[in-house]
Amino acid sequence: MLALLAALAAQAAAPPAKTWPTHEGDVVLKDFRFRDGESLPEARMHYTTLGQPHRNAAGEIDNAVMVLHGTGGDGHQFLRPQFADELYGPSQPLDIRRYWIILPDNIGHGKSSKPSDGLRMRFPKYDYADMIEAQHRMLTEGLGIHHMRLIMGTSMGCMMSFLWGEMYPDFESALMPLACEPIEIAGLNRMWRQMVIDGIEKDPAWNGGNYTREPEQGLRTAASILVIAGGAPLYLQKIYPTRQAASAFAQQAVERELSNMDANDMIYQFDSSRTYNPWPSLEKIKAPLTWVNSADDFINPRNLPVPQQAMKRMKTARFRLIPESSETHGHGTHTWATFWKQDLSALLARSK
Repeated sequence: MLALLAALAAQAAAPPAKTWPTHEGDVVLKDFRFRDGESLPEARMHYTTLGQPHRNAAGEIDNAVMVLHGTGGDGHQFLRPQFADELYGPSQPLDIRRYWIILPDNIGHGKSSKPSDGLRMRFPKYDYADMIEAQHRMLTEGLGIHHMRLIMGTSMGCMMSFLWGEMYPDFESALMPLACEPIEIAGLNRMWRQMVIDGIEKDPAWNGGNYTREPEQGLRTAASILVIAGGAPLYLQKIYPTRQAASAFAQQAVERELSNMDANDMIYQFDSSRTYNPWPSLEKIKAPLTWVNSADDFINPRNLPVPQQAMKRMKTARFRLIPESSETHGHGTHTWATFWKQDLSALLARSK
């Protein structure tokens, strides 16, 4: 959702889309058990890939890269020009002639199993750890991968990158989290997420999740909050410099967001961060890690002391804060690879 809004805000500056050679598939995970004891007889993980797997002398796949999307997104967001055209081409950091790129739709998102498939609010109350377990089973059981060259992610995927380093410290050669903090979702970050959930659930049309039509007023409240949370002040001032232009964009952004929303899916997506807190176990991370935030990110404010404190505890980590400018895209800078692809190249060079 936030990625969609960032893309919408930047559409005037985005280059034409290129068609990339992709393959899509599904891995069905039998008897998938969630951490709270709930289960699904089958959980579907949908994925998109680019490139081909390479096997080493032992027959093991050694060139797999997984990119994890943000809240409300899916793997297809990483085919947009500002990401794909900067990374996947010849001699670029994730050249698909060299790497096998895996773009999953996480549980609760895209074409993977989610509440709107039919269970609605009876769908298991997944959290990030459950989503990572589904990713791990997809990779190992479905795709035959037992070690990742790189795991990177944006926003929610950024947070999952930290958790991957703690839950499976020997499974990846490198980690690249983009646009998050490795702390519990609290303070203003939890507050606006709670407002999104409450805005939906307080709409009488939501009806405990048993609606016959999407609860428009609740979703409109949620979408309006997301426009603010994903905004980039200097950039938006530059491209919408008049009252009329700014108002038109705000209205367009909310309407575009409404057309892609399901209320129950959204509640689950924003509530899934409730147990996230990698802070106590940062020392478990072994893989070389490059963490990048942007200074105009409303969701991850530049003046939090977390990066400085975290760097003292993660011996393999590097951190960079992208300066705010009229060219950066707020939280959505995570998808504009031009700002951080040199950091990615350096990470790949210092890891194996």
